[in-house]
Amino acid sequence: MGLTPLTPDQQSAAAALVAARRIDAVAPDYPRANAFVARAAAAIADAENLTHAHTIYNVAYDACHDVGEGVLSAYGYRTVSGPGQHEAVGRFLKVVFNAPPAAHAATRFDQLRRARNANRYEATPVGLGQAERAKAVALALIAAARARGVGQ
Repeated sequence: MGLTPLTPDQQSAAAALVAARRIDAVAPDYPRANAFVARAAAAIADAENLTHAHTIYNVAYDACHDVGEGVLSAYGYRTVSGPGQHEAVGRFLKVVFNAPPAAHAATRFDQLRRARNANRYEATPVGLGQAERAKAVALALIAAARARGVGQ
């Protein structure tokens, strides 16, 4: 299965992210894209062996981020160096996964990012329910990426 092309609306939205200096256009890198999605899937599989909500949440968040990096690579983009890279990944996920059910997972990534920042930088605790929801988002993003031909 090949990569599902971006629609004209998605291409326009991605071009707006480039113009805003949130992402850069680069050559597509399918091996890198597939490696990121494979790493995300392996991390989520390993998360089943974890017991601490904080650790599960971070593994799930990182898996979501890896999917975003993979999708960026597949379509020929990368984040611009500097602050806001994770937010840019989230914006691009919303561009690519703009229809249900994947759109919900893409929207949730930004919520996960904000909660992760609160946990990381303000020591705000993460509960097991949040960790389980983060795993569900990661699984949905992995499935959505594979459905578009990334991570096959």
